[in-house]
Amino acid sequence: MMTIGRITSSLTPSEKSENSDIATHKNGDMIPITDSLTCPTCHSKEFVKRGFKYKLREKIQLYKCVKCKKTFSEQTTKGKHYPLNIILKSISDYNLGHSAEEVANIVGSRENQMLNPETIREWVKEFKSYCPFSRMREFAIKKYSPDQMIINATLAHRQLYRFSYHRAKCRLIIEEDYKHYRFRPLQEFLELVPAECPHQYFQIGERASETPIKFSKKLMIVRAKENFANKICEFVLPSASSRKNRHSTLQEFMLGNDSVTVACEVPVYLTKDDILHMKSQLGFEVDETALKDCKQITGHIDILQIRNGQIHILDFKPKAEKERPIEQLTLYAMALSRLTGLRLFEFKCAWFDEKDYFEFYPLHVLHKPKKAAGRRKIRTIEGTYLVNKVAEKMERIRPA
Repeated sequence: MMTIGRITSSLTPSEKSENSDIATHKNGDMIPITDSLTCPTCHSKEFVKRGFKYKLREKIQLYKCVKCKKTFSEQTTKGKHYPLNIILKSISDYNLGHSAEEVANIVGSRENQMLNPETIREWVKEFKSYCPFSRMREFAIKKYSPDQMIINATLAHRQLYRFSYHRAKCRLIIEEDYKHYRFRPLQEFLELVPAECPHQYFQIGERASETPIKFSKKLMIVRAKENFANKICEFVLPSASSRKNRHSTLQEFMLGNDSVTVACEVPVYLTKDDILHMKSQLGFEVDETALKDCKQITGHIDILQIRNGQIHILDFKPKAEKERPIEQLTLYAMALSRLTGLRLFEFKCAWFDEKDYFEFYPLHVLHKPKKAAGRRKIRTIEGTYLVNKVAEKMERIRPA
């Protein structure tokens, strides 16, 4: 999106006067919550703030398109008497196992908003396509009460992280599908995080997102796919109170309402000895020079999913197309593999936003079999990918 300075400079003097209250704030609140926001009429990314629309229970930010002069907002739901964040939290409370009457009381005390239980039932029905956990709800409430359904723990790891684990969903996924039986060690690990997490490692260790460790990108591909996470992201992000709260808003909704997310902000760590062991015993390609001054590498997995017979490590990255967090996600997979005893073969990694979803196998980053050296193209459902030939960077993340 264009900077505000460039946008306002293209306005007429009268429009500049009308928008004299527009300025770039240090806290970034000039930038919309959703990075892909465009004018719905002409799809332009050039717009400015244009006051607010006041409703009975909320205040909606309006934007004015510089090109077509139309006014629009970020709202994804129209004609609702309640703010989107209250609607989503009500649905999440309902899928946690509360009745509609209980949700009405909870929301009433938390948000100081009077709700009719029948309104909540209508929301659950209307937004059912965003909440596939509704199919599992009746089985989950037989195993756990609402206060036992999700385990939460605040971790003071240089900054505060809110670890959350959906016990009922994880149990149902593993027990009801034979492809997931082998992931019981992951379930056991997640159960023990609040009690046995070695917090001291996270005070001194390097963050996986900042480590100088680099892996070879040769003989691998990154697939650009469409995923349900994009749909949820586009729907949920406008309900965030600020850009800073986008991660937590998205994590809370996906954990409570989709059918595959089992945990958020999962703490993982990897020691130098762990990495060297994987290099010597498993034949993984790792540059030892970057490990010289490294003792521990730590991180927190944004979103952890179990689906289609594999464990998926997801990272929400605004403007995902410009990001290449391959080292970060590969280290997360290595750490979780070591902590659970599961093979790296069982993991997939991906980063996403409301528009794009990019996925790769961490095993392909670390293991380069000789028989793969001659491959130049890989055909997939999305199209044909060229196998990456450069070690330092990914040249393509979309089909050729």
